[in-house]
Amino acid sequence: MKYYIISGEASGDLHASNLMRSLKQEDSEMDVRAWGGDLMEAQGATLVKHYKELAFMGFLEVVMNLRIILNNLAFCKKDVLEFQPDLLILVDYPGFNMRVAKFAKQHNIPVYYYVSPQVWAWKKNRVYDIKKYVTKLYAILPFEKDFYKQFDYDVEYLGHPLLDAVFNYKNELKVEANQWKQEGRPLIALLPGSRAQELNKMLLKMIEVEKQFPNCDFVIAGVDALGKDFYHSFLKHSNIRVVFNKTYELFDEADAALVSSGTATLETALFNVPQVVCYQTSWFSFKIAQLLVAIKYISLVNLISDKEVVKELIQDDLTVTNMVAELKKILSPAHKTHMLQQYAELRTLLGGEGASERVAKSIYKHISNS
Repeated sequence: MKYYIISGEASGDLHASNLMRSLKQEDSEMDVRAWGGDLMEAQGATLVKHYKELAFMGFLEVVMNLRIILNNLAFCKKDVLEFQPDLLILVDYPGFNMRVAKFAKQHNIPVYYYVSPQVWAWKKNRVYDIKKYVTKLYAILPFEKDFYKQFDYDVEYLGHPLLDAVFNYKNELKVEANQWKQEGRPLIALLPGSRAQELNKMLLKMIEVEKQFPNCDFVIAGVDALGKDFYHSFLKHSNIRVVFNKTYELFDEADAALVSSGTATLETALFNVPQVVCYQTSWFSFKIAQLLVAIKYISLVNLISDKEVVKELIQDDLTVTNMVAELKKILSPAHKTHMLQQYAELRTLLGGEGASERVAKSIYKHISNS
């Protein structure tokens, strides 16, 4: 069968690539055309656009790049029609993907949505568009199934795909060990985000934090799309190192982490690394978000747990002083033990490995019987 898959971020590339790996077991002749990243391409997708061309963060940034976004949307619609897929698989990235879903529905192309848009956080009326345009929706957060029930919409929750990603990594043969860890020196992982806008806001503060911990080593999990020069422009007078494509290896060795909100917060927890969640955007974008978003937490760890497991330093609270204080806390043995107990409860809520395989089987069975 012919599959057209769209993901617009690094996390979507990860989830879509694992889904593709499992779909191959169901459909050995699958033909995939996709918007995504290197991981999807490695699984055999013909890549149309890389997610690094698509990532715009915050309301103001989206408005400033509206022409690019609309051009991408027009191109995508044209490309879908030319490819004539048997089905469309949309992965997260709702602002763009829901418009594609509507278009696909108009052209009788089945739409399978993997990773539910966060309609429970804001714009709940989007549920009605999902019901109208999406053939089948797969949620990855346990509370989402009950949320959609309020709207008489049955979604499938088959587990969280990050468990598969972590499981696959831990079962691979490790050639290198202790790449950055030095005896007696705690290692702090820095994950300032995957977009330039995030890094501009947070990386300078993380560098200032490093100066307060002379007995620790700090390593940044870099993003290829931004390039070495981008990071080094911040680090001219710093001992902080940057590594690329080794985030999970870094988690394996890290004693603590400062993490930008998003999927990385959950990955950090699944590797049992104590963390402080950091988030800061433009003043305008934050004020708009305050008006529209109705959630208690911004990190996936706290959202899923429905309590504060990890400290969230958001917007004005993201100061060097606060970051230093919270980092000292999570480096203490007692605080670390408590956080790891909370992480264990989180893994129980997420279920076991195999989500990607279960979703692949469900999609293939559904489309085959349609």
